[in-house]
Amino acid sequence: MSEVTHQARRDDPALGWFEKYIYLWIVVAGVGGLLIGKTFPRVGSAIESISWQGVSLPLVIAMFFVMFPPMARVQLGELKHAARNVRPTIVTLTANWLIAPALMWLLARIFVPEPEYRAGLILLGLAPCTAMVLFWIYFARGNLVQGVMVTAINAVSTLILYSPLGTFYLGVGGVPVPFMLILLSSVLFVGLPLLAGQLSRRWLTRAKGAEWFEKRFLEVMGNISAVALLATMVIMFSLQGQVILAKPLLVLRLMVPNLIHYTIMITLAVTACRLLRCPYEDLAMTAMISSSSQFEVAIGTAMVLFGIGSGAALATVVGPLLEIPLMVTAAKFLRRMAPRFEREAAVRLAEPALRSARRAAAAGVDVGED
Repeated sequence: MSEVTHQARRDDPALGWFEKYIYLWIVVAGVGGLLIGKTFPRVGSAIESISWQGVSLPLVIAMFFVMFPPMARVQLGELKHAARNVRPTIVTLTANWLIAPALMWLLARIFVPEPEYRAGLILLGLAPCTAMVLFWIYFARGNLVQGVMVTAINAVSTLILYSPLGTFYLGVGGVPVPFMLILLSSVLFVGLPLLAGQLSRRWLTRAKGAEWFEKRFLEVMGNISAVALLATMVIMFSLQGQVILAKPLLVLRLMVPNLIHYTIMITLAVTACRLLRCPYEDLAMTAMISSSSQFEVAIGTAMVLFGIGSGAALATVVGPLLEIPLMVTAAKFLRRMAPRFEREAAVRLAEPALRSARRAAAAGVDVGED
């Protein structure tokens, strides 16, 4: 078993009460957010107005506490191993930039006849998530260090590939690259929690010891992270509460291609990793990132291209509403299947040695007969 595998097992996240009743909390947070958005529409407007360069500051605060525990568990010394571990990185980048955009384009054309709604869905499929997906890797007990490296590559790739891919799949020239939004999202949603987590690991480990940091401090922060995740969901649903309740059938129809896209991308990622004999931690990381979407960038681009109240902007908000329940389900499924995946990988890794042993034994028998 790899060094990263040992680390993932040792740093097994404890989210206790949150994990046990996670679907109940999701329903409560979603319904609560819808009710707030419907009953107190000014609250949603006030939250939406507290932003900087298109980034919601209340969401930044909630996401900081969501991201802090996984970022504190990352051991940067393992990045060298992650850089040499190329198979899951290649699978993930291929899924993100070659398969996901083409698949979403196809699904949008099949399920959504309206051009503007279709454009919003295509924008969702163009760029992978470079922030919250790290929490889902953490929740799935995946390879966090590899995930940090791959999301960094994806953030840079988005700056280069987003505009040409948008022009190609939308058939619209001059698709803008929201450079500042991508940069701020990466810094505020990943960089800041990573810096705070690493400084906390360094200082608290020296002051209190590694065991206290792992068992006491991170357990408390894990509970805070769970509450922050639910707060994030309340914020997202409160911002879109009026739209969802005003056009529920349309929202449900737009969810269909998103759901199929998630399912196909996760299935392809898992299948590729099993064929390549990747350990479970790499498989979980690849599945989470391959199925993710950078919805902040999609929403911002849709508003610039088609307008704030456009059908494209509406279509892009469906992605984040689905992401939490879908990612939770995927992570729980992967964790349940983890022992099977590990056994398969071990058997496949042992096959070359077994074949060599059989050939050697057969050659020995032939020599004895001569």
